[in-house]
Amino acid sequence: MSRLTAAPSVKIYARRAAVAASAAALAATGLLTTAPAALASPPPPVSAATARTYLAALTVSAEGSSDGYSREKFPHWSTQSGACNTREAVLKRDGRDVQQDSSCAAVKGSWYSEYDGATWTAAADVDIDHMVPLAEAWRSGARNWTTADREAFANDLTRPQLIAVTDNVNQSKSDQDPAEWLPSRTAYRCTYARMWVHVKHHWKLTVDQAEKTALEGVLRNC
Repeated sequence: MSRLTAAPSVKIYARRAAVAASAAALAATGLLTTAPAALASPPPPVSAATARTYLAALTVSAEGSSDGYSREKFPHWSTQSGACNTREAVLKRDGRDVQQDSSCAAVKGSWYSEYDGATWTAAADVDIDHMVPLAEAWRSGARNWTTADREAFANDLTRPQLIAVTDNVNQSKSDQDPAEWLPSRTAYRCTYARMWVHVKHHWKLTVDQAEKTALEGVLRNC
């Protein structure tokens, strides 16, 4: 996927408007509610102070090309246990009262999206976001990794790399970095920046200057 620098298209605006209307309708019927924060529970990121230290240590470099990138070069979702793959593991971890069928598919539960503050009661309305998107990782150094390393990155349950969020919001984020996209829920931006830096530091990915400046700005207020 190419890097997004232009304003969202009319098509994206239309889809977001449609989802907002749908959310309003669900709220009226009690299917969509506002939930307390922190129901989703990826591994906690490093502190803001540590994130600032990590960020200063990251290599600053212009992003590489997206040439050669495909999601298939980051195999996911890998089997975690029995019939459960990484997606189902995150849905179970990040949800409340999640019930799974014999194939490990989530058939009941609720999921609070930290990015926009919405709660969903159907797993189909939830995406598993890669905190550092796969295409962003490719441009930041993962193009030089082995397939096994890229699979480990795409299924990383140890770092705060995976989180269940509203599908439309995840699609709006796409492969953008924090210079281009941050969660609309401002109360989560500090955590988001800490998570982003934690992941990039662990996986030894680079940052470009605009990305670093944006992260510094968020972390300064944490």
